[in-house]
This record gives sequence, C-alpha cells and structure tokens, in this order.
Amino acid sequence: MLAVAAGGTFGFTFLARRLAARFSFIAMPDERRVHERPTAMGGGGAMFLAFLLAMAVASQLSQFHPVFRGNSEPLGVVVAAAVIFVIGMVDDLREVSAPAKASGQVLAGTVLYFSGLTMLFFRVPLLGTTVVLSPDLAPLATVLWVFGMANAVNLIDGLDGLATGIVAIAAGAFFIYADRLLKAGNVGPENSGLLVAVIVLGLCVGFLPHNFHPARIFMGDAGAMLLGLLMAASTLSVVGQTDATFSGRTYFFFAPIFIPFFILGIPILDTAFAIVRRAGRRSGLAQPDKDHLHHRLMRLGHGHRRSVVILWIWTLLLSGLVLYPTFTNRGNAVVPFAVAALGVGLYTLFAPLGVRARVGGGGNGSARGEGRDGFGANGTGKVRDLPAGRAAP
Repeated sequence: MLAVAAGGTFGFTFLARRLAARFSFIAMPDERRVHERPTAMGGGGAMFLAFLLAMAVASQLSQFHPVFRGNSEPLGVVVAAAVIFVIGMVDDLREVSAPAKASGQVLAGTVLYFSGLTMLFFRVPLLGTTVVLSPDLAPLATVLWVFGMANAVNLIDGLDGLATGIVAIAAGAFFIYADRLLKAGNVGPENSGLLVAVIVLGLCVGFLPHNFHPARIFMGDAGAMLLGLLMAASTLSVVGQTDATFSGRTYFFFAPIFIPFFILGIPILDTAFAIVRRAGRRSGLAQPDKDHLHHRLMRLGHGHRRSVVILWIWTLLLSGLVLYPTFTNRGNAVVPFAVAALGVGLYTLFAPLGVRARVGGGGNGSARGEGRDGFGANGTGKVRDLPAGRAAP
C-alpha cells in the first residue's frame, strides 16, 4: 500500500503540473512569499486522487477485509478527506475567510465522529488513570483534534518540502508505534489507523520529488489540510480507541494522546511559539510574521534546503526518542525530560539568534516572506493577480 500511494502520487503530480500550466493555477512570487519563481499549484489534488486509489486497492485485498467489512471507519475517512480537500482547494483557487475554512474543518471532524473515529479514552499522565469521555465531550474532542492537526500541518508548510518531509517522518513513526500495538494485541486487525498512516507516508514520499527545493509544484491548503486530516484520523483510530496500558506502548507512562504531539513536535512547537509571540505583541493570531522556525533558520544563513533538512532532523530525533522505549521497555522516566530539553533547546537556539540576525541584517536574505498564516495558511503562496490564459513558464 505504501508503493501504491507513493506511485500514485508521483504519477498524478505530473498530471497536476500540466493542468496547472493549462489553467494558470500558478503561485506568483511577491514580497510576502519565499519562493522566487512562478510555481504550479494543485499538488493536493494529486495527493487526494492517490489516496482514493490506495483505499480502493486496499479494499480489494484479502488482508484488509477486517478493515473494510462491516466497519464504517474507512468510508468516514474518505468522506472527511473529500470535505477538507474541497475546502482547501476552494481556498487555493479563491481565498475563503478563516471562519469558512474552520467550518469545513469542523464538518470533516464531525464526519469522522459519526463514522466511529472519535476520542473515547484519555489516559491522564503520571496518575495511571483513564478518563472515559462522555457522549457530550467526545464529539468536541474529535473536532478539536482534527482542527489542530489540519492547522499545524498547514502552518509548517512554509518552505519547499518542509511539511511533506515532516509528515512523512511522523506518519512512518506513528505506523511503527501502531504496528507494535497490533502485534501486542492491543488493537485489532479491523483498526484503520495503520492503513491510513502508511498511505499518508506514501503520499508524502511520492510528492516529495516534485516538492523539494526548488519545488515544481505546491500542495497548497488542499494538500496540507488533507495530510493533517489523515494524520488526525489515523491517530484517533489508534490512540483514542484503547484504554490498555503497558510500558513503552502508551507512550511510556504518558497518555496515548500525547503520541502525535511528540512525533509532530516541530509544527506544534512552531504553532505554540507563534501564539505566544503574537499574544506578546498584542497582534491577531492570524497576523502573518516572519519569525517561524524556518524563517529564523534562513536568516541565520542556512539556506532553503539546509533549513528544511535541519527541521527534518529535529523531527527524526523527537520520533526516535519517543519510540525507543517501545522496543527496549526502558527509558520511560527519561523520555519526557529529554523531549522537553529538545524543545527548550530548539527555542533557545533559534529565538535569540533569529532576532539578532534580523536586527543586524545577517543571513543570506533568502527568507523573503510568507503568505497569510496562522490558522489556515501556508508560506508557499496562493494564486494571485495572474492574467487569464497565462501559463506557467
């Protein structure tokens, strides 16, 4: 299924690039964006088609019969993915308001809830107790989970290949974790989370050759929010459906709900820093700025590719650190402090240096800006002010 998703995305992206040139679906560079040349949009469409292809193929394979037979989860994931893809594509074509985009994300989360993908159990860290969410709170928790995941991935999509690589690492790490749960008998073969995780990995692997710097196509909001929705669905299926505990399987002695927070540490940290930073400046949460982690790295002179690779390495470190006890059953007490140290180190290293580089004019000057960001934006650009009939170079 990894090969089907990767091959499908790789092939469909060529078609998306041709259609983008034919219909002038192009992100034009300007002072607010990082990219320096007209670049095709619509990569999210290739991802969505490859996702549908992979789900269709999986439904016909005997080993996935428990996932698709008498189980509403796969259909719910497909419908929710379609909802959020349409909202994202409309936003890529003609900018929609933040409330309208949020409404689409809420609708997608609601679809997941009614299909059976919901947050049922919430283990309380350190106390060893499990909270069973009431029917009143479960829908809210599910919608918030989808909303947070979709926007975290969308926010980090500011450099060529950055979001694609981070989500690929996160999906791969989460698949390894979920596979350990399956082999330990703590999730059943009917669980759709493993299948969705490996498909997400395939989507990213197939898209990355087109998207790594210099990118030949962007995924846009449609692709970023689709990846966030699929990661949310995968994690809901695995961590929200079990209340079992064991060392190294419920993220050490922590709650399973924290797994995606660790694996997706870079986009979540970047989102948290943005909220704190803008609150301190008394500016709106959706107010764009140039102080994201990737902008700071570029101002320090690392360049586009190196900045992306550095953030990939941080994601690998976080994922490897929190997966270590699942194979050794040791290191539970150390992991939370090590993760906190990595987060503090990331902020301590980049925050002051980024400020000094900006004030002193350091860096290579390649961080030329970003698109409107906050909750539902990315730095790779929108279609703006392009005369009708103009094709991509």
